[in-house]
Amino acid sequence: MANYRAAVRHLKKVDPVLARVIESVGPCRIELRTAGSHFQALTRSIVYQQLSGKAAGTILSRFNALYPGGEPTPEAVLETTDEALRAVGLSRQKIGYMRDLALKVSTGLLPLDQVEHMDDDDLIVHLVQVKGIGRWTAQMFLMFRLGRPNVLPELDLGIQNAIKRAYRMRKRPTPKQVTRVGSKWAPHSTVACWYLWRSLDNGDGQIGA
Repeated sequence: MANYRAAVRHLKKVDPVLARVIESVGPCRIELRTAGSHFQALTRSIVYQQLSGKAAGTILSRFNALYPGGEPTPEAVLETTDEALRAVGLSRQKIGYMRDLALKVSTGLLPLDQVEHMDDDDLIVHLVQVKGIGRWTAQMFLMFRLGRPNVLPELDLGIQNAIKRAYRMRKRPTPKQVTRVGSKWAPHSTVACWYLWRSLDNGDGQIGA
């Protein structure tokens, strides 16, 4: 995403509550994960599911080390034995996810070489066809791999908790309520969500006061 200042100006103008969050957090510093291939980014997402960052990082390093240059390809993953994948720490379930991802990419059912030309909704539909990749994982790929500017992960608990606190809600909002609150943020929902996540990091109980 190019111009965070324009996004911040828009968000402050359309949403006074979010404006206070932005003032508390400071400058927008979204960092995209651009290293490696799109396929590698998705294998990373699968490895990291339901694991602590340290454990997942260790498994990912061992997994990548199975391949020349530390760069797995769909074809190479399909040729790797279950025993080798288990030995690096992948569960049987995640091995299945990896194989399904590799198969769909290698056969063109998931055209990762075309993602830059696909719109958000179409790309999410393609990604969630892969076992182990749900809507939330697809949205994270759009936001932090591709830098798509207008993604609102309505299922994310962090976003729900941040909205509950900032907008002084009694209960954590439902996905539908998140979508309604965030409707005014377009076309800069990604930046809005980054600020909401950071507001939780700040631990600032005065946000939204």
